Amino acid sequence: MSDALIVWGGWSGHEPEQCAAIVADMLKEEGFNVSVETSTRAFADPGLADLGLIVPIYTMSRIEKDEVANLSKAVREGVGLAGFHGGMGDAFREAVEYQFMCGGQWVAHPGNIIDYRVNVTRADDPIMKGIGDFDYHSEQYYMHVDPSNEVLATTTFSGEHAPWIEGVVMPVVWKRRHGEGRVFYSSLGHVAKEFDVPQMRTILRRGMVWAARKTP
Repeated sequence: MSDALIVWGGWSGHEPEQCAAIVADMLKEEGFNVSVETSTRAFADPGLADLGLIVPIYTMSRIEKDEVANLSKAVREGVGLAGFHGGMGDAFREAVEYQFMCGGQWVAHPGNIIDYRVNVTRADDPIMKGIGDFDYHSEQYYMHVDPSNEVLATTTFSGEHAPWIEGVVMPVVWKRRHGEGRVFYSSLGHVAKEFDVPQMRTILRRGMVWAARKTP
């Protein structure tokens, strides 16, 4: 059985406490021992190195140098990192070391809450197994992304809300390596209600399990 740590906080609009409770239940169902913290000081704990998985749910805010250094070191040495939407992809905007690890950073969501389509690009990947293209109602994240990401799903911007990005194909779901650690990210999941969408929930659940360091 693997140990997982959820750290939630930051901007309340993403409902971090509610989302953390849902994610904790999902991980427990997968057999994880789950701990939950509400301060970035948890990232400075030397015990991070012994975990199987870390899930940040901490939009914006700040992370101290010793905290991000310890977090990055733990992942480089094999601890899994997984998250979703702004809780991972728009956390700690000034911490480039954190963004380097995650593989991307949110920069805009033109039109705010809109209808858009998610296109599965790697139907052969176990995380996306049985999931076809689907419609989604939320923020369509425009992100700066690392070209080394292994992209599993994308979305295409219509240009309706920002004409200069018409036709831009943007990653929605990806996985990557950071040293020895596995990193998973999905931009879906603005608020807790979105966990009711089967595709969103399934993709995140599988992604977290994939990212987790496997016990011998």
